[in-house]
Amino acid sequence: MGYTDQRFDVNLSILFTELPLLERPAAAAAAGFKAVELWWPWIETPTPDQAELDALKKALDEAGTQLVGLNFYAGQLPGPDRGALSVPGEESDRFRANIDVAADFAASVGCKALNALYGNRVEGVDPDVQDELALENLVVAARAADRVGAILLIETLNKPESPLYPLVSAPAGIAVVDKVNEATGLGNAKFLLDIYHLSMNGENLPDVIAEYAGRTGHVQIADNPGRGAPGTGDLPLEELLDLLKNAGYDGWVGLEYKPGDRPSAEAFGWLSN
Repeated sequence: MGYTDQRFDVNLSILFTELPLLERPAAAAAAGFKAVELWWPWIETPTPDQAELDALKKALDEAGTQLVGLNFYAGQLPGPDRGALSVPGEESDRFRANIDVAADFAASVGCKALNALYGNRVEGVDPDVQDELALENLVVAARAADRVGAILLIETLNKPESPLYPLVSAPAGIAVVDKVNEATGLGNAKFLLDIYHLSMNGENLPDVIAEYAGRTGHVQIADNPGRGAPGTGDLPLEELLDLLKNAGYDGWVGLEYKPGDRPSAEAFGWLSN
């Protein structure tokens, strides 16, 4: 088994970023990948012009790459923000304005997974108020995802790098998944199992996989320490992916790592080792 038995996609928001957005799908295809994922590409706006959406669709289509994951609007990411949906005021409004835009774009390119980053805690705001707002927004997002035949992903991050983000353990992420599914009755909220983030939190990865593989809608990997390519850190990624497959996960594995000091096209040598 190992790496040859996995379906890998490339996250074009962390790899190939030395290229303009519209050139990245073709670069991923040239590197041998048929599938890609993206954070919300227009960090300044939740509602880009239709021409920009059409241009990205064209770039994906012409490259022959399938978009398999897309984030909803998440604020300044990369940057100080970690999502918008639990942040009262303008950011929550921007998330709501983005929901149908992101869902409709996903439908236009056949993307079946939409990731909703929870958002940081805000100083002076009651966490219960943020959690209530989050559930309200996630219910709307889950219904929009269901409308286009997609799942809604809930992602945990890691406390060292995202100290204000409240979902920094697998159980915390799963609890939100359960709340959304209970509220909608749709069952389309799933866990985004990011091995790098979970390892940064010190979780027992085989135990997490054994317990939650059946609730997992998408997987992302990077090595630790360093968030580099597999083999640059200490994580037994081949073994962990085998555990996931043996536990029944047969979905995409997103490559969400930093290429280091080299061009992204040279950051995939581990696949042929």
